[in-house]
Amino acid sequence: MSTEQAVLRLENIKKSFGDNEVLHDISLTVHPGEVVAIIGASGGGKSTLLRCATLLEQIDAGEIHYGDVAVATTGASGKASYGKADVLRQAKAKFGLVFQNYNLFPHYRVLKNIMDAPICVQKRDKVEVERQARDLIKKMGLEGNEDKVPCELSGGQQQRVAIARALCLNPEILFFDEPTSALDPELTIEVLKVIRQLAAEHMTMVIVTHEMSFARDVADRIIFMDKGVIVEEGPAAEVINNPKHQRTREFLATYGG
Repeated sequence: MSTEQAVLRLENIKKSFGDNEVLHDISLTVHPGEVVAIIGASGGGKSTLLRCATLLEQIDAGEIHYGDVAVATTGASGKASYGKADVLRQAKAKFGLVFQNYNLFPHYRVLKNIMDAPICVQKRDKVEVERQARDLIKKMGLEGNEDKVPCELSGGQQQRVAIARALCLNPEILFFDEPTSALDPELTIEVLKVIRQLAAEHMTMVIVTHEMSFARDVADRIIFMDKGVIVEEGPAAEVINNPKHQRTREFLATYGG
């Protein structure tokens, strides 16, 4: 593991929806080049944790840091307070997010889907962005699809466009929320192959997944969440092949190790 400053630091995160506390005092640190897989049954808090980390939901208490950018901190009041707009903008520039259901612009062609945010949000040079986008299209095995709109692509192709779109932002860390749950087994293999390639290139990633063998083979570290807490955490093969906690063993017996 790198001794460099952590890419992401979540400390004592708490999040409730009404009276339902979904995250109870969660802490997680991700280092450069590390692949962290988050596993657990539905309703365990995995996706909510990802949504809080990517600023789609606000935490109630705790701290969120991207490198040296303090996104949210909690003082004497016990309530989290977020940084101003420029702080949030700095934080958002550091990560990319790949959703379960692609979230592509349906009326944009593939190339425009990938290029839009780097040009409109990051204000980068169009020629340089197009060069990078075309390189990513090639890397994702999508050549020949540049001028298609999402409905003309398979689910696996759409998800690979979504990954290219996230990568075109040059993020320090990439988040995946169940990236294959909407895909059939054949298309799942396509997408997991791309994520394996990114892991081999030491892309820092946090992946919420139900693909246990993939998590074991690709992740450096696995976190098992249940009922809003981290039950078990450790090296991937160890957690999958030799879980220490009874709840982890029960989960893996049901969902496959």
